Amino acid sequence: MDALGIIQTKRDGGTLSKEQIDWFIENFSGSELIPDEQAAALAMSIFFNGMEPEELAHWTKAMVNSGVTLDLSGVGKKTVDKHSTGGVGDKVSLILVPLIASCGLAVPQLSGRGLGHSGGTLDKMESIPGWTASLSEEKMLTQLSEIGGIIAAANENINPADRRLYALRDVTHTVDSIPLIASSIMSKKIAEGTEALVLDVKTGLGAFMVDFEQARTLAKTMVELGENSGVKTTALITSMETVLGNNVGNALEVSESLDVLEGRGPKDLIEVTLALAQEMLDLSNVDLDPGEVLASGKPREVFEKMVSAQGGDLSKDLPIAEYKKTIKASSTGYLSKLGCRSVGVAAWRLGAGRTKKEDSVSPTAGIICMAKPGAYINAGEPVLELHSDTEKSFDSAIDALEGAIEISDTAPDDSPLILDKISL
Repeated sequence: MDALGIIQTKRDGGTLSKEQIDWFIENFSGSELIPDEQAAALAMSIFFNGMEPEELAHWTKAMVNSGVTLDLSGVGKKTVDKHSTGGVGDKVSLILVPLIASCGLAVPQLSGRGLGHSGGTLDKMESIPGWTASLSEEKMLTQLSEIGGIIAAANENINPADRRLYALRDVTHTVDSIPLIASSIMSKKIAEGTEALVLDVKTGLGAFMVDFEQARTLAKTMVELGENSGVKTTALITSMETVLGNNVGNALEVSESLDVLEGRGPKDLIEVTLALAQEMLDLSNVDLDPGEVLASGKPREVFEKMVSAQGGDLSKDLPIAEYKKTIKASSTGYLSKLGCRSVGVAAWRLGAGRTKKEDSVSPTAGIICMAKPGAYINAGEPVLELHSDTEKSFDSAIDALEGAIEISDTAPDDSPLILDKISL
């Protein structure tokens, strides 16, 4: 068995055997026997030639087996999690985890950091004074048992193969491969040890999967991988044509999440959150109305307990940007377009995102949408409010917003947020 033969098999359109996959993943994750350039060559071959269902299933299993799998059997509650493929203003996890924990379930949300125009859950939570993403396995289990929810960074021993491969995919432009995306997401979630999983697959201009059919293929692939691994899995395909909620940026999104937990907040964010919550409850056979639970105020209490358990203090004010700049409407009419990806890129340039995983992010930078598509707005009224720690970032952020705002004489058609459901 050797790396060159495995690369050649996939380069020439062949199907990797279980033995080839096991050998490659074991040696790639556990030693330097396989150098980065050979792993990158295999990733590129998979990018162009894809993978057969059984081949992908075994590839995913091998990635899970490259590290430890959490044992959640001692938590004493049913476990269920949610994963989003990422979007602009997607702060759903901050609301959803305490909401589902309030229903008597345990949510082991091991999250990531943002890259490019898509924000990361850990970056958002780290804008809370004192909060830490690092938890030992023992602390994770205790918090799940006592509080019912965690939002934390994955243990270094979970899925080392994916950690190394993802870094190579990022620098070789092989990220957007459905087999590689599906196996990356699902191997991490399977290793997490959850019994059930709901996937939020975003599609639209601000999503990773812009095309609906591609998003549907990805959703179906991940559901099949989950079910075949013994994890009850459902996917919702949701729209990311415009910003979810009103706030984009780390502390700004925490603030908006608190609004929802306290009975306020934007309707679109609440709709997507409750739809995902209902799927999580259904998979866990819990007969509760998530809307009623949210309105009870209990999830706000659970969120405070979660934050406190990880060193955070919500009694201290969230950080606020030193500089603000308003983007105003150039004419009167209906806001017919607010370019989702453009807003995400602008927030990134203001300091809310990173170019490389090692980069730091600003907790305060971001954008508040003062109006959303469908709103009637007068010339000179604010559309966006830009927040930054430095005035010099405004110019590049404004450049990113070129053509992002359109105002028309007629209101745009309403479009649904929940586009499809995929289950077996």
